[in-house]
Amino acid sequence: MRVAVIGATGNVGTEVLAALARRPEVTSVLGIARRLPVRTEEPYASAEWAAIDIGGATPAQEAIAELTEALRGADAVIHLAWLIQPNSHRELLRRVNVEGTAHVGRAAAEAGVRTLVVASSVGAYSPSPGREVRDESWPTGGVRTSHYSVDKVAQEQVLDEIERMHPAMTLTRLRPALIFQGDAGSEIQRYFLGRWMPVQLLRAGRPPLLPLPRGLRIQAVHARDVAEAYAAAAVAEVPGAFNICADDVLDVRDLAHLVGTGRAIELPVPAVRAALATVHRAGLVAADPGWLDMGMNVPVMDNARADRELGWRPRHSAADALSELLEGMADGRGTGSVPMRARDSRRARLAVDGTSAGEGAGGDAGASPRIDTGLLGLYLSDHLTGAAAGAARIDRMAADFVDTPVHPVLSSIAEQIRAERRFLHQLIDDLGLRRRRYRQAAARLGEHAGRLKSNGRLVARSPMTMVLEAELMRSAVIGKRGSWLTLADNAQELGLDEEGFRELAEQALHQFEQLEAVHAYARRRAFRTDRGTFDPPE
Repeated sequence: MRVAVIGATGNVGTEVLAALARRPEVTSVLGIARRLPVRTEEPYASAEWAAIDIGGATPAQEAIAELTEALRGADAVIHLAWLIQPNSHRELLRRVNVEGTAHVGRAAAEAGVRTLVVASSVGAYSPSPGREVRDESWPTGGVRTSHYSVDKVAQEQVLDEIERMHPAMTLTRLRPALIFQGDAGSEIQRYFLGRWMPVQLLRAGRPPLLPLPRGLRIQAVHARDVAEAYAAAAVAEVPGAFNICADDVLDVRDLAHLVGTGRAIELPVPAVRAALATVHRAGLVAADPGWLDMGMNVPVMDNARADRELGWRPRHSAADALSELLEGMADGRGTGSVPMRARDSRRARLAVDGTSAGEGAGGDAGASPRIDTGLLGLYLSDHLTGAAAGAARIDRMAADFVDTPVHPVLSSIAEQIRAERRFLHQLIDDLGLRRRRYRQAAARLGEHAGRLKSNGRLVARSPMTMVLEAELMRSAVIGKRGSWLTLADNAQELGLDEEGFRELAEQALHQFEQLEAVHAYARRRAFRTDRGTFDPPE
């Protein structure tokens, strides 16, 4: 059978690809995502790929048409795509998460798909803050102060409508608990804690005293286990809802032993909520108070139906899944996709046009006496300074323009530039050259200072900003291309692989072409009164 996985590059999607590869019934897999992964790395290498936006910045009819064409010939579709951040873009989250699910359902039906399996959540359930265990019949009214829960309830209503409109298609909805694994360490840190949280300190030791909200209890499931549940549902063709969770429930004492050294202080929930709201508003923590509200009120789930009808049992405990996640967060672990990218620079890989270029340029680095290492060190340090500023700028562009059609391109370029900067950093060290850190620090400060310009708007985003930012980045990548060509021409004298630098120079040209498309999109809208750069898709 052929299975399509929508949202195939995230925490769950990555593991679902691996789970489907282990299923003898599955003969081919199509991965669908806005931003494609490094397709030479497993499990991504085993799938075919299509880049499709299910509705975030694509008009509904266009998204449905693209999905319908891609899904033709698929026997089952596993829909996992869900946007968690940015919290501040509620309209965008709703378009992707709720309307996007409707687009997937309609496209699957029009393409003749037999089975649609959709990722719902424990967050869809109505409050049940006690320890009483609930099965799938518990109402799905959600927790109204959590935007995630509100959208999951709306998604469940969309699924009800899909079932009514297309009774011939088997619709299965899985409601998993919190999903953890080590390779999701960096992703979960970005989405919930924020990049400023020093989780790497967990390598040195655990906190001696852990402050937690009174009465907290957590159900979780390992990503590998939940992926097996999705694969089983795609094959079994059993309709209805299924709770997916490990058997153990973690309370404050358990969390104190897993996260800390065994001691916890239980704080009043309102006090914790107020503190979370403060640090979230300050931009220090990514999660808003709605996540705490949901965590304190969702029910304890019973997973017996999945055992009976899907033949699914968790192989990992919630404690094991959380322990692995903490290790992954401390180490900065990730995989070869943009959502799952590693934090730790030692784990980063260069990628050229979606394929891996390895972790370095190869060869035994070491300059010959014919190279003026002083001049070369100054030259490369200046390019590293530019790379630091460029990485900060493209990261900001990807974040600022997340609700536009150019976001996937900007996000992919940002990932490439981050990897190139880390590569150049390591290359300078390998050649024994000076990095001149003060220059990189000054470049970052200058880039941040440049954000203060208003571009004609003080409160709202200026439509001119995208035009100017694209122009600056185009110039930057052409300058960067010159550095790769310089290194290629001198590679033999440096004991390096020339071909690797030629590939990076070609990648710079491709980045220029992509930024030219971004500029074309922006310049045709920025100065018009009849259409806007940031207008939602029609």
